[in-house]
Amino acid sequence: MMASQMAILTRTRMLVRVNQIKCISTFSALSQEPQLAEPTHVTDTQTTPLPPNPASGSPLYHENWRNPNASQNSASLAQSLVPLGLLSQSPAHRIQYLSHSLDAPALMNHFADLMTQQRWTDIKELFEFWVRSLDKNGKPNKPDVNLYNLYLRANFMIGATAGDLLDFVAQMDDFALVPNTASFNLVLKAMRQAKETVASEKLLERMLQGGKESLPNDESYDLVIGLLFEMQQIEAALKRIDMALESGYKLSLKVFTECVASCIKQGRLDTLVTLIERCKKTDQNRALYPNWSLCNYLAEVAMQADNSKLLFYALEFMAKWIARGENARPPFLLSVDEGLIVSALATAGRTYSSNLLDASWAILRRSLRQKKVPSPESFLGKIYALASLGNLQKAFGALHEFETAHGSSIDEAEDMFSPFTSLYPLVVASSKKGFETLDSVYYQLENLSRADPPYKSVAALNCIILGCGNIWDIERTYQTFDAISSSFGLTPNIHSYNALIYAFGKLKKTFEASRVFEHMLSLGVKPNAKSYSLLADAHLINRDQKAALSAIDEMVTAGYIPSKETLKKIRRRCIREMDYEWACFSILIMALNMPHRFSDLFYIGNIKSDDWHSPGSAVAVPMNLMTMDATNVPELTVEAAPFIS
Repeated sequence: MMASQMAILTRTRMLVRVNQIKCISTFSALSQEPQLAEPTHVTDTQTTPLPPNPASGSPLYHENWRNPNASQNSASLAQSLVPLGLLSQSPAHRIQYLSHSLDAPALMNHFADLMTQQRWTDIKELFEFWVRSLDKNGKPNKPDVNLYNLYLRANFMIGATAGDLLDFVAQMDDFALVPNTASFNLVLKAMRQAKETVASEKLLERMLQGGKESLPNDESYDLVIGLLFEMQQIEAALKRIDMALESGYKLSLKVFTECVASCIKQGRLDTLVTLIERCKKTDQNRALYPNWSLCNYLAEVAMQADNSKLLFYALEFMAKWIARGENARPPFLLSVDEGLIVSALATAGRTYSSNLLDASWAILRRSLRQKKVPSPESFLGKIYALASLGNLQKAFGALHEFETAHGSSIDEAEDMFSPFTSLYPLVVASSKKGFETLDSVYYQLENLSRADPPYKSVAALNCIILGCGNIWDIERTYQTFDAISSSFGLTPNIHSYNALIYAFGKLKKTFEASRVFEHMLSLGVKPNAKSYSLLADAHLINRDQKAALSAIDEMVTAGYIPSKETLKKIRRRCIREMDYEWACFSILIMALNMPHRFSDLFYIGNIKSDDWHSPGSAVAVPMNLMTMDATNVPELTVEAAPFIS
């Protein structure tokens, strides 16, 4: 063992020695530093360029998370991930490639991407290639109903007709598929575009007769009903709406609006009321209401037809719009025109609808938003409606509100609180049952005068006075007039005296009526036009046309203009008393005193204005006519004034 080790060591030393031997050579030592190669004179060779700058040439340089706009250029990145071989292929080859490589779920996702890009033709072609291809198991690809509906949708968007879509639906049997509601809805959309009403109704019936998968839904009914309304087939559309409501489906806002507009156009207001009532009974259709402008138009049509229910629903729709605007952010404030509310109150009075009255007043208050008080016309409309309903307590309460809001308007108070005009509905309601209602109202007013705070109203008492005059009860009339100052501590106004004159004149107590008029003048109360007219009527009832003419003459002198009705009464009384000269004389004297009323006076006398101005006519008037009496006007006879005959 020792010998072998020594032999190995000996050999190692021998190798080291051999390597240390210096060889003799005649060549000089070569330098180990790199040297440039000598240039070669080649004319056709080119230098190899450096790689491009990443900041200027690479399309992916900016596609990193540091760039905020990287998402906008994601399409180029996505395209770079597509195999280059697929991009270099034609669209047909690309579709064929995808049809062999995608299964049903992947194809559905790919269709979703194509739909966002509106590439309907690619969807159609890819589906047709895919169903003719084999899956990974070597079996033909079989779509489900949702995938086939995407194919139907693609054909519809491309412009396929309803007949083509029906053929495609029939081909679903080849794939053992049952068309569902979505499949038929696509066909209904094509039928609506083509305005095929008969075919759409037949298809809807087919859906109703099919299984659960093909039963029509909200969209199905909306498509058919909307098409029927568009083609002015109101009866058929209302029938389908009835079916939809019975089945519990929800109508779209568009269909509901079209229904309202069509019913208004056709004058089917009662049918519209029934439809609205049915919609209000279902939870899903209770919130339906047309647009704001259609609500206003609906209200106007309902008022013209005196349809209180339809007007109530129109105001209810407006209230929903007002609430919607107030709850919006930012809010938009809507208000109902006060003139429309006044007309609605009048309709409530004519139709005896308390619901319409309450709704009208509530929506008026909400529209004013406590920034202003209702107008006098609104208060009068409310009083009229309450009086028509026979609710005298609320009617006089409304009168109290009216006086509180507008009682200080001295210039207009004479007309606003007149029992002969604005408050006459309250007079009629108070005397409807004779002295029973009149006494009841009077005692209520008497109790209110002792309440805390007390309520005392001359206008309310004037209604009682005139009401007593209407029932020919002069005693109650005079007692109520006297109670104004004695029991209530108020001062009678011009309407109080006029009501008393009216009561005396109606019973042919002309002397008492004249005494009331003279007493009024002695107290400094200025008579109005109604005072003179009532005094003239009292004389006419007593067949004293000359005294009536004297009252009218005083009326004209005071600056008031007699009404046509008063002038007709005078002419009629003159004719009945065969006092033709006074009839002609009265007309002409009034014409001279009222030149701006020529047309009215000549209309009453049937005299042409051309004859009046003609100097040579038989009815020419001398300049000093005012100083003449009837005997000095011989030309104004029956022959000269044909209106007397």
